[in-house]
Order: sequence, then structure tokens, then C-alpha cells
Amino acid sequence: MKKQYLLILTMALMLFSLNGFSQTNDLVINETSQIEDLSIYPNPVSQGIVYITSKNNDPKQIEIYNVLGKTILTVTLLQKELNVSKLKAGVYIIKITENNISTTRKLVIR
Repeated sequence: MKKQYLLILTMALMLFSLNGFSQTNDLVINETSQIEDLSIYPNPVSQGIVYITSKNNDPKQIEIYNVLGKTILTVTLLQKELNVSKLKAGVYIIKITENNISTTRKLVIR
């Protein structure tokens, strides 16, 4: 009886080791598709205004998410100044899209 359990356990371990306990990096991240010279300041934000600049300073689509992934704010930014005074203190994720190139960063509001 013990031999059967040992045999079954050994076979199960062999199957699992062949099938899926290896880590592969199939996801390729293209680092060249970042917004050129993107700057977000001040971060952490304490006065309710954050400045977002880039090399081209084209209009930007801004999306701010909370840590649970819920969209908190969506706005098109034509200038470099973004008013975040209505957001509560905390950590957010900011997604900036300019010329069909998106970049995400962490944004801290005090």
C-alpha cells in the first residue's frame, strides 16, 4: 500500500515539474515606447497642483486610478498644469497618453 502511494506521488510530482512550475518571460515590454522627457512634479503633491511636461508638450489624455484600479479622474490636458485638489490624500496611479503612447507612474497626494 505504501509503495502505491509513493509511486503515485512520484508520478504526480514528475508531471507537475514538467508542466508548469517554471517561470518564463513571454511578455516583452517595449521600453522604447515611452513619452520622451516626461516629467511629473511635484510628487508627492501637497498644494493640489501637479505639472506634467514632455518634450513635445502635445495634448495629453490623463487618467488617474486608485490602488484598486477604479478610475478616479479622466481629463484631457492642453497645458501642463493639472488640478488634483479634489483627490484625497493617498497613492494613485496616473496614466498619461500623448500621441498614442502611454506611460503610467505612481502619484502621491498628501
